Amino acid sequence: KNLMIFTRQLATLIDSGLPLLRSLTVLAKQEPNPVLKGTVNSLAESVQGGSTFSESLAQHPKIFNKLYVNMVKAGELGGVLEIVLNRLAEYQEKAQKLKNKIVSAMVYPVIVMFIAVAILIFLMIFIVPKFKEMFADMPGQQLPLISRIVFGASEFMLARPFVVPNAVFIFIFIGFLIFMFKMWSNTKGGRISVDKAKLHFPIVGDIQRKSAVSRFARTLGTLVTSGVPILQALNITRDTAGNVIISKAIDKVHEAVKEGESIVTPLQASGVFPDMVISMVDVGEETGQLPEMLLKVADVYDDEVDNAVTALTSILEPIMIVFLALVVGSVVFALFLPLIQVISNMGQST
Repeated sequence: KNLMIFTRQLATLIDSGLPLLRSLTVLAKQEPNPVLKGTVNSLAESVQGGSTFSESLAQHPKIFNKLYVNMVKAGELGGVLEIVLNRLAEYQEKAQKLKNKIVSAMVYPVIVMFIAVAILIFLMIFIVPKFKEMFADMPGQQLPLISRIVFGASEFMLARPFVVPNAVFIFIFIGFLIFMFKMWSNTKGGRISVDKAKLHFPIVGDIQRKSAVSRFARTLGTLVTSGVPILQALNITRDTAGNVIISKAIDKVHEAVKEGESIVTPLQASGVFPDMVISMVDVGEETGQLPEMLLKVADVYDDEVDNAVTALTSILEPIMIVFLALVVGSVVFALFLPLIQVISNMGQST
């Protein structure tokens, strides 16, 4: 977000006629983020020392990625740095907006799941044992199956075979599984499996696929529009795709274009890109307006992601509320069912 604001402010200052060095000095003075402030000061010193702006940016790869550096380089060569910076700022803003939409769709169910687990643990550790003690004083009373399951689970969680309760070991085991999954997902095979699952996962997979297509189209379209050669633009797009499956598809596109072939055939063969995208890219290639068509594809899919996230959120809210009610309600029902049976038996006996 700080980089996005910096890019927009730099574009505005240069567009208003302020020299690059002066613009960097002004932004360094008012930058609140200490890391970015130091970086901008370093950029100003490098430019003052005779380096080009793109060369200065390349010295900070953790902050300015290949896309950023190469777009600035193309802008410098074409004498349109302010235009390229504006495009970069627009690209970052739209990419951030898309990311926020996807995150917002995922946050709600995670929060509800966390609340459900927290309530469940509280009930199992503090409430269920008290009910169990109460029912222990009722000899001859056969507890219902659901009550026996809940009391058994609570007893298991509180048992101390190795000094600490089993509940602690459960959390350690879950943490270990998460750690092992992360380790596996960082391997080549694991990354491919996880990224493939992201694109094919029910409901959420459709959003992931659309956002990946939008990212591909906007990145490639922005780079080519800014004057970056198509092969170099494809390499950068591949490196910033964020999904191994998409990266492999872009790699095949790169090889095809390198051999003088059409961009459409490898896109179609990948099975990742929808027919509408392939048709629009085909038209753009035929008419010589590929960058413009790619940006239109990105806009279309940004809107589709927005609509999909809105629809998903509206569906998830009632589902997660029902899920929370079922989880808590099941435990509460298991606790009070024996009482209801006792009262019912007392009524029958009288």
